[in-house]
Amino acid sequence: SSQQSQHSAIYAKFCKSAMKFATTVVSLSFLYRASAFVPNTRGISTTSPALTISNFTPIRSRSSTDISSTELGLFRRGAKKAEAIDTITSKEVRALFELWNSALATGDSRIVANRYVKNPVLLPTVSDQPRTDYASVKDYFDSFLLKKPQGKILDGNIHIGDGWASDSGIYEFTMGATGDKVKARYTYNYIKEDGVWKIQHHHSSVMPEEVALGKAITEDEVRGLFSLWNNALATLDPKQVASRYAKKGVLLPTVSDVPRTDFTSIEDYFVNFLKLKPQGEILESHVTIGKNWCQDAGIYEFTMGATRKKVKGRYSFIYVYEDGEWKISHHHSSVMPEGTAPKAISEEEVRGLFQLWNGALATLDPDAVARRYSKNAVLLPTVSDVPRTSYDLIQDYFVGFLTKKPQG
Repeated sequence: SSQQSQHSAIYAKFCKSAMKFATTVVSLSFLYRASAFVPNTRGISTTSPALTISNFTPIRSRSSTDISSTELGLFRRGAKKAEAIDTITSKEVRALFELWNSALATGDSRIVANRYVKNPVLLPTVSDQPRTDYASVKDYFDSFLLKKPQGKILDGNIHIGDGWASDSGIYEFTMGATGDKVKARYTYNYIKEDGVWKIQHHHSSVMPEEVALGKAITEDEVRGLFSLWNNALATLDPKQVASRYAKKGVLLPTVSDVPRTDFTSIEDYFVNFLKLKPQGEILESHVTIGKNWCQDAGIYEFTMGATRKKVKGRYSFIYVYEDGEWKISHHHSSVMPEGTAPKAISEEEVRGLFQLWNGALATLDPDAVARRYSKNAVLLPTVSDVPRTSYDLIQDYFVGFLTKKPQG
């Protein structure tokens, strides 16, 4: 009887232990299945065939900051919304403009175009054509960068969304090539592409009230436009001078009967005129200002660096505001009509003309010598049987003669 009681006690103890073990196994099994919803490698190792208490982290022991938006915590009421992957601050958005502006400063249209996404939309200030790929964006900046623009934001408004940001307002450009300042309205929309924030959309437009009311300019600023043209002369580059004229500019030059009505013909005139190394000065000026146009008319004088000769002329400049800067729409230059009367000269001055020719010989430049001859000159040279009756023939003679380094 006592032995039977002892067996009963042992059996009860065994049953109690078995129930406890079964409860533990069931609990672990439930938690292991629940962990399938929890992509967490900090607790259970899915590669290990054995499941032990030591490598198991109970869910309830984790803080709310440990639970990602894909875990069970996502379904709890009031759960924190996941942060966007591509976050950016207002300060960083504004810095994106500086990256673009720095690209402008390189003068390289390829670097500027690389600030835009692969499929951008650029609506530029001074072109009607939307630019929607790298090639067309680069093409626009090929021309715009000739003005050496540098911008600054005067008034901007930044908005940040989920994976995008925008900056819109008013900016102002200083054109290094001309000194002009130009205001415009802007909108940039930025997105992240290949891990880099780039311009997805860029819209730039002129200030509408300026268009309606006309671009303001003072009389001193109108006279200053002559200095821009004169500085272009000083470069001795006919392209730079021609670029001071408007797209449909008209030039009636001092020493050519042919009206020049496009870039090519204007450039052609200055190819020859710049050989004289002219520098001008306004002696008398009369300014008129209209709506988006202005006029400066009067008398100027040129000093020809190649000959040290001074020449007065009458001038009319009409300027228009085009593509964000003032340009010459019409330029008429003529000799002083009273100066076409017979020019008095003394014997001493006549002998001085030989010194001008002799000085040209000293340069050893056949062009400098040939320029001392008139348009319809005739040269019967010492050591050539061929009469020289044009600029080219005269210049050709002195190519050989100047090898002797003559001085008379």
